[in-house]
This record gives sequence, structure tokens and C-alpha cells, in this order.
Amino acid sequence: MGIRSLTRTEAEHRSALVTVERYDIDIDLTALPDGPEVHCVSTVTFSCSEPGAETFVDCAAEVRAATLNGSPLTPSGDGRIPLPGLAAHNVLRVESVQADTATGAGVHKATDPADGEVYVWTSFEPDEARFVWACFDQPDLKAPHAFTVTAPAAWTVLSNSGDPRIEEQGAARRWSFPDTPPLSVYNTVVNAGPFHGIRREADGHDLGIYARRSLAEVLERDADDILTLTRQGLAFYAEAFAMPFPQRKYDQVFMPEFGGAMENYGCVTWSDAFLRRAEPTPAERELLAVVLLHEMAHMWFGNIVTMRWWDDLWLNEAFAEFACHWSAEGATRYTDVWASHLLGGKVRAYLSDQGPVSHPIHQPIHDVAQAASIFDNITYPKGASVLLQLMTYVGEDRFRTGMAAYFARHAWGTTTLQDLIDALAEASGRDLSGWRKAWLETAGTDRFTLERDGDTVALLADGSPRPQVLAVGAYDRVGDALERTALVRVEVTEARTPVTGIPATSDLLLVNDDDLTFATTRPDPTARDTLFRSAGLLPTAISRGVAAATVWDMLTAGEATAAEAGRCLTAVLAAETSDAVIEPYLTLVTNIAELWAPPAERPALTEAVAAVCRRLAADPGRRQVALRGLARTATGAEDLAWLREQAGDDVDLRWRALVREAELGGDVTAESAALLERDTDPDAWIRALTVRAALPDPAAKAEVWQRLAVDREVPVAAVSAVAAAFWRPGQDTWLAPYAERYLAVIPDLQQGGMIPAMTYTSHLFPPYAVDAVYIERVRQAARDASPVVRNTLLERSDAVRRMLRARAVNA
Repeated sequence: MGIRSLTRTEAEHRSALVTVERYDIDIDLTALPDGPEVHCVSTVTFSCSEPGAETFVDCAAEVRAATLNGSPLTPSGDGRIPLPGLAAHNVLRVESVQADTATGAGVHKATDPADGEVYVWTSFEPDEARFVWACFDQPDLKAPHAFTVTAPAAWTVLSNSGDPRIEEQGAARRWSFPDTPPLSVYNTVVNAGPFHGIRREADGHDLGIYARRSLAEVLERDADDILTLTRQGLAFYAEAFAMPFPQRKYDQVFMPEFGGAMENYGCVTWSDAFLRRAEPTPAERELLAVVLLHEMAHMWFGNIVTMRWWDDLWLNEAFAEFACHWSAEGATRYTDVWASHLLGGKVRAYLSDQGPVSHPIHQPIHDVAQAASIFDNITYPKGASVLLQLMTYVGEDRFRTGMAAYFARHAWGTTTLQDLIDALAEASGRDLSGWRKAWLETAGTDRFTLERDGDTVALLADGSPRPQVLAVGAYDRVGDALERTALVRVEVTEARTPVTGIPATSDLLLVNDDDLTFATTRPDPTARDTLFRSAGLLPTAISRGVAAATVWDMLTAGEATAAEAGRCLTAVLAAETSDAVIEPYLTLVTNIAELWAPPAERPALTEAVAAVCRRLAADPGRRQVALRGLARTATGAEDLAWLREQAGDDVDLRWRALVREAELGGDVTAESAALLERDTDPDAWIRALTVRAALPDPAAKAEVWQRLAVDREVPVAAVSAVAAAFWRPGQDTWLAPYAERYLAVIPDLQQGGMIPAMTYTSHLFPPYAVDAVYIERVRQAARDASPVVRNTLLERSDAVRRMLRARAVNA
């Protein structure tokens, strides 16, 4: 019998029946150094509003024993234990074992290849706590949790609450943590291992950061940045929400083989891929700041106040994604984060929202399996952009007032979307019911085109637009630059909106200047060529980003060729002054050359990007980023030789250069083996595998596919890099068999939980050696896949379909 997914109807019925008073969770990790098993005893104290009724508790781990009020229970075999004959007050005790700590959900054991030390982490969103211990695994049944963890004596154990009592037990130690505040089960955590840790006091908080011992040097290098950002974020949110983080302890734990980051209350878990052995680039530092502030925002939006059911998932993720950019711009040195957001997540969201997986930000969610499928570009970057528009629409001061009222009113409880809308409507004095329906309950993207007619300027919407405020900027050519001469904010309610105060004779009029709304835009027809020629002359990172996003959307919609878009964005890259934005541009222009351009045009576009990288490398502040870009775009022996000379002893850059040389058919076997021998990074084998993945060689492709896609040896955080090296343009002869093998592994892509499912489905998807018939076969296969795999397949197949169309132009 399969594990059942909790439905909304079941959750509502159980919530009406059950009030959880507390969880006492006893965890034994002492078997992990030599074996796979995690042993748990979950004691759940709860009341029942209808004595005599029955319900069930979730437990997908192996149940060794279970009693309800002293009477034995029998699991039903579907991840549930029936609870018959409930009393008014109940005590449930379940002993369970999770032995699949290598590939299973909820808990993971990782062994550091550097020293053989073992680390273990838990991660439970959306409903994976049930794979480890018995619980009512739904967000609205919040309760205090008391964790008691027995672990090897050399280990440190970290959980949500601070100051545990530690008892020595010979070869083990027992950690007893104080009660947490009322939390949803998915917000709880246990991280354990022989960590290297750093603790500091800041503004009344006790801040801790931890990583595996072999990363101690990197953690020490980055500690000042991480802890400064943590202090700045806590201060910003405390003021913005009129509610300081209510716990002294705030820990961040960087764990091996973890995907992304998870907002556990007071103890955020990160992938330790964020601790980069090579010196981080400006964009990598900015990404760490954004993720840190995203997870921190969840302390308020998700932990202190929790959505009642997963249809309001956006209340968690979209808000955190908005808030991390808002706070980074307002409280840290990363003041161009909205431009990075636009050129990264937002352009992906535009593509998703115009494709087959578009959905309303707020939509009915039947069960938790469906909820796992909407951790996507609509929920995250589109949701964040829509919330920026909402703040623009009501005004930032009134937005802050409404958010403060929301948190004060609902702290430690659960809410629905309407609770948030009510708080903001009350603070702003605006009726937001129409805004809610248009933005949150309606899928799709507005499009605005500029119309110039004599002395008048107007915005034309493609259809009935959502209510929104956006800006139009006027720019005139002054020497070798464009200068903004006017900026007008316009509130749009109709299909045609006059824009007053904008000179119609300006050289360039930029729609959605300052990027205040979520809408694709088009220049007026007479200015199309001006936009493509002049985007790099705009004066700010955000104005250049808006122009670049317009050009990118025109490419994906079939309204611009790859050559046009590539030339435009390469010119913007060459002119960009914001260090953190250079990498997103490099990614976009290189993707255009590799994935979108017809084969005949690919070399010229790639050579143009390589030339810009060589020029940028002359700037010491941009040398690292530029050389990495050249490592992706080097066009032949001359570029590669120059790159090797510039790399010197930079091991990271030498690996990158080897990947490119391998792709171009070079004999890199001996050099790769020598570099692996002297690289002190215990994960360097992944770099060597990445080099091998790029080779146009059938034996290499077969080996890498087996290790990557079948055996899943590569940590999830590294899958994208290895897969990108595997799927290379111009290698269709060697790649064609793996397009077929991808179809064969689709039924297995859901293994390991939500993040691995999304990662493998997306990055293993073949962008080459496929055609329109293949795309249709993928869509047919998607029908039988799990929701998270199905949506990822449909989204990726739509993107590749658009690429194929672009490659066929002028081919």
C-alpha cells in the first residue's frame, strides 16, 4: 500500500477535532556513525472536541510500537496510524525507526569525504516529518515541541530552542532542549554532527553559525559577512514588523548534501555549497545575503504566523522572497538586489507565467502532494514582484503599518490570505478586494505597449489590465549616454492609460521603469531598434535591467532573434557598472548563444561574449567573474591558453577551463587527474566528473549518466553543474541516446522528496538532440508523473520548445 497524501478535507476535519497540547520527541542518533537508523519516540499530548470520535496520526517511518492512552495501536500501512475511541484528553506514544537515511525523506545522513565524519539533518517541508516520527503533519496544528536527542559524545546537536541541558552518558551525550513556542511540525529541526561553530552576541541575540569541520577555514573566512547580515536583517525586520525576533538564539547550520535552505524556527539549515572554497564573487555574496534574509523573513511569515493550509503557501514563500530583497536594499550593502531579482528569478517567472504551468498565486490545493508542485517561479519570483507592486500600490508607510498590525493580531496562530488583505486594506484605506482577485486569483501576465501620437503618450494594455501602479521613464541621448529627463508614475485601471508629463519626443521611453510591477512590456514600434541599440546606455542597473528583460521576453516569445537579443545583452554586459549584476548578464548572454541561437550563429555570439570577458578581466574588481565567463565561452586554443595563464594557481578557475577544453575536444585526462590529485577539496571528484561530462565521447557520457542519473552519486547541490556540462551544444551524436534514457527515468524522478525531484527533473531534461515530437512525448509522459515532476516537466518542455523555435530562425 502506498503512502497517502493528506487532503485538505481530511486536514480540516482533523483540525476541528484535535487540539495538540505538546510534542515530546525523543531521538536516538547513536546508531548513525556505523549504520543508517534513526530511532524516535514521539509522545503527543492532545485533546479531542468530540470524545469517542476517531482520527489518525501520520507516521511513514517503520512503527515498532504505538499506544493511545495505554492501548496498543496498529498502523494501517499507508503512512497513518488509526486513532479510534478518542478521549477528551489523550496521550499518544509511538516508537519508530527510519532506516533510509541515504535517499529517504525527512532525515539524511551525510559522510564527509574529507575525514569520514558523519552529519545528520532533518528537513520537513511540506509534510516530511512523518517519515521520521509520528505527528499531525499539517501546518495549522501548531504546538510546543520539546526535543531530547541522544548522540555520539563528539557531536553537537542543534535544534529550534536554545540552552539545552547536556548529560554525559559514556560514549554518548543526551541533549534536552527547552520547549519551542507553538510551531507547525514542518518548522522544527534537529541538526547534529561534529561541527565547527562560531558564536557571537549582537543586539541582544546569541548568533551561531556551524559547518562540518573540513569547512572550518571557509566558515571563519565568511563569518563576519554572515553575522553582519544576520544582525542587519534581524534589526530591519524587527522595525518593519514592529516585532523583534522573540528568541535570543538564532543559529544557521551549513550541512552537506542539503538542497537550498530551510527556515526552521531559530535554526536555519543551509546547503554548505553556499560556503564556497573559492573566493565568492559579488553575485555569490549577494545570493548568500538574499537567501539568508529570505529564510529569516520566514521567522515571522511562516513560523510566528503560519498559513492554515497550503493554498496560502505564497504567504510564506512569496512574502519571504519579497522581504529579502526589500531588506537587502534597505539595510545592507546589496542595493542592486532588485536588478538581480529581475535578471534572474523574474525573467524565469515571466516565461513560466506564459506557459503551460501558469497558475494563480493563490489557488485551491487538494492535497499536500499538489502543494509540493508549486514551490515554483510563480510562487517565488512572481509572488515577490506582486508584493512589491502591492507595496507600491498602497505606499510603503501604510504597508509597514498593515504588516505590523497583521503580526500583532495573529502571532503564534494561523491565517488565511484574507487576514493579510484585511490588515493592509485597513492600514491603507483602500478596498483591495479587486486587487486580490486580479493579482492573486488570476493567472497570466499583463503586457503593456507604449503609444506615441504627436505630443501624447499612452500605455496600451493587451486585454484588461490588473489594477497597478507603474512608472514610465523618459531618456534623451547626451553624448555617449542616455539621461533620464522625466519619470511619471501611472495608476492603470483601463486598457488605455494616458501618461501625462512625459515628453513624447524623448529618444527612449521606458515602460515599467524602476521595475515596480509584474508585467511584460514592449516599446512603441518606432523605438524598437532604439531599445535594442541603446539598452546599454541607460544610467542605472535597474533601468538597464528593465530594457534587458524586455529584449529577453521578446526572444522567448519569438519576436526577436537570438542574434538581436545576444548583441543587445552583450552590449549591456560590457557597459554594466553594478558588479553583482554582471554574472546574471553573463548567464543570459551565454544561454542565448548556447541554447537559443541557430547553430550557424552560435560561434559569433559566443566569440562576442568571450571578447567582452577578456576586456572585463583587465578590471581587478571584475577579473574573477570575467575569467569564469571566459571559461564558459573560450572559442579555441588561444583563449584557453590565455585563460590558463591568467588562472595561475587558481584551482577553481583551472577546473572551469578544463570543462571548456573538454567540451571543445581537448585531451584533458592527464591534466584532470593531476589537478584532482593536488586539489584539497574533498568534493573535487565532482569537478573531475564535470570535466568528464563535457567530453564528446560515448564512454564518458555513459559513465557520467550512470553516476549522475541512475546511481545519484552527485550531491543535489552539484547536479546542475554536472548536468550542464553533460548537455552541450554540438554533441547531438553522443547525446541522442540519453534523450531516450531521460524518458525512461521519468517514473523514478520523484525519489528523495521535493527538492531532488525538482532538481533532477529540470537539469537532466535534454535541451539538445530533441525535436518537437520529443517534446510531445515528454508531455504525454508527464500525465502519469507525480505533481512536482509533472509541473517541472511541462515547464521545462515549454522552454525547450521555445528554444527549438528560436534555433530554427534563419537556420
